[in-house]
Amino acid sequence: MENDNVKFKNEFKKRLYNWVLRLIKFIDKLPKDSVCSVMGKQLLRSGTSILANYIEANSASSRKDFINFFTYSLKSGNESKVWLTLFRDLSKGDRQELQWLLKELIEMCNVLASSILTLKGKK
Repeated sequence: MENDNVKFKNEFKKRLYNWVLRLIKFIDKLPKDSVCSVMGKQLLRSGTSILANYIEANSASSRKDFINFFTYSLKSGNESKVWLTLFRDLSKGDRQELQWLLKELIEMCNVLASSILTLKGKK
């Protein structure tokens, strides 16, 4: 039986993965204009980086390295919030899906930020 910490980590990884899948589908359905093309590529890069850095943290060679990967993941999440907010305010893309992506991203970034504080011993 998994302990609560391992279970939470596995569930969070699945949550991140599923968020990225929905993000990719959202980006793929954006209008094919120049603004959406450029911003969509930026969002794709930052959004997938959240998951990639979270996964990379599992192979970290030290505690400091582990914290750094979590920090990169959080920074990518913050950047993704900017792109999603711009899409929302420009009325580009499916509004309902945008709302879900933003809400879920904010919650996941809060988890990452809390984890970083805990790892640094500041919580």
